[in-house]
Amino acid sequence: MKILLAPMEGLLDFVLRDVLTQVGGVDRCVSEFIRVSGSLLPDRVFQRYMPELHHGSRTLAGVPVRAQLLGSDPVSMAENAANLCRLGPEGIDLNFGCPAKVVNRHGGGASMLQDPESIARLVAAVRRAVPAELPVSAKMRLGFHDTGLMRECAQAMAESGACEIVVHARTKADGYRPPAYWELIPAIKAAVRVPVIANGEIWNVQDALRCRERSGCEDLMLGRGSVADPGLALALRAAVAEGFPLADAVPAEQPPVVPWAQMLPHLQRFWDMVCRDLNPGQRAGRLKQWLNLMRRRYPEAETAFQTVRVMTVQQDVGDWIRAQHQQYGLDWAPSDPDSLPRVL
Repeated sequence: MKILLAPMEGLLDFVLRDVLTQVGGVDRCVSEFIRVSGSLLPDRVFQRYMPELHHGSRTLAGVPVRAQLLGSDPVSMAENAANLCRLGPEGIDLNFGCPAKVVNRHGGGASMLQDPESIARLVAAVRRAVPAELPVSAKMRLGFHDTGLMRECAQAMAESGACEIVVHARTKADGYRPPAYWELIPAIKAAVRVPVIANGEIWNVQDALRCRERSGCEDLMLGRGSVADPGLALALRAAVAEGFPLADAVPAEQPPVVPWAQMLPHLQRFWDMVCRDLNPGQRAGRLKQWLNLMRRRYPEAETAFQTVRVMTVQQDVGDWIRAQHQQYGLDWAPSDPDSLPRVL
């Protein structure tokens, strides 16, 4: 079983990739999408989205990171993919799933699922431009308005050179509203000869096991579920190691395998990175965003969120994190700067 960490614009950036892979259980990450709109992007753009390029395309925990590109022009996408390959990414991933209006209005992301032939041209162009030993993969949704072209779109990707397809089991029209339609993924698996990975609405071990049962996929990609419960990948691996139990045999509300006290050093690392690399106006908001999602799994995160949500001063947030360490009997010290990934 492979567990991948999803790309999520504005949420799962290099900071959370670093922290979540430090927790463990993840086999590979995918960067936030790097938008290609016609020009040849300079190296600094690739490195800003994916600082792991400075570390052999791996997080500091050693987990490989694949660079995701988003665009609709085959020539521009191929040129940028070739340019990016000079920096040594683990591979190239192509985004055919982003539901954002601004992206779809310009013909990128999920909007391409309306035209399998355009998908085939784009994937083929990138595959030709990228060294043969470097993987080219793709991420798609079930469709744009509906699922009528899901098989044809997946076939266009696989037959044009994609070595792997991640399927977010919702259409663009579905957005992120539950449920995810995992039961439709087997039709895609049957239509292609490359590995298919299931994604969407996996919040706990029971969801993950049910997704595997219904999708027929051994491998999964986790997104918001891993942000809410950083130990989800570890918990899933433990459940599978116990003998592939059926989803219904696993309690839906098991406590997190990484207790709140053990998460506090990771919160400290996250905050140190945010304060070093993000603008002052963004820092507290990023921590609030993470705590807001963790409220789903940690009662302590509810109290933390309510406390931090009114804070705007960096020193106040730092003092709160230090007090949390003291409350749980943990040593506190700022992270060693040399232990943190850098943007530049």
